[in-house]
This record gives sequence, C-alpha cells and structure tokens, in this order.
Amino acid sequence: MNALIFAVVQTLHTVLNLYIWIIIIASLLSFVRPDPYNPIVQTLYRLTEPLLAWIRAKMPFVVFSGIDLSPLVVILGLQMLDNFMMHALLG
Repeated sequence: MNALIFAVVQTLHTVLNLYIWIIIIASLLSFVRPDPYNPIVQTLYRLTEPLLAWIRAKMPFVVFSGIDLSPLVVILGLQMLDNFMMHALLG
C-alpha cells in the first residue's frame, strides 16, 4: 500500500510540475504575440486560460495597470499544493 501511495504522489508531483511549465511557457508567449492560429499556441492557451480566467474573476486585484499576475498566483498555489502533498503524504 505504501508503494501505491508513493507512486500516486510522484505522478501528481510530475503532473503539477508539467502544468507549471505549461503556464510559464504560455505566459512568456503572451509577451511575443505569436500566431493565434498555431496549434501549439492554441493548445497552450486552452490548457491555461480556464484556470487563469477563474483566478482573474475571483481575484480582480491580480490585474493592475495592464499587468496580469494571475500566472504567478497559480504557480504559487500549485507549488504550495505540491509541497503540502509531498510532506503530508510522504512524511
């Protein structure tokens, strides 16, 4: 049973880290203004925009003077979740 919990926690850790990198890449792409019809760009925005839009709706103060800090809020939240999960479930 311990090995199963370890495998699940490690898999979730990997998925969270992958999603954090997807958010970072999508955020960096927003500075460059790539072709919106590119399938890779569309996939990145489809993966990140629902969560980022939800954060912007719940916490409107993360967008000020045209600067959107919602990716930073999401990354910090995912890092906290990851750290809590790793320490609580793995000891």
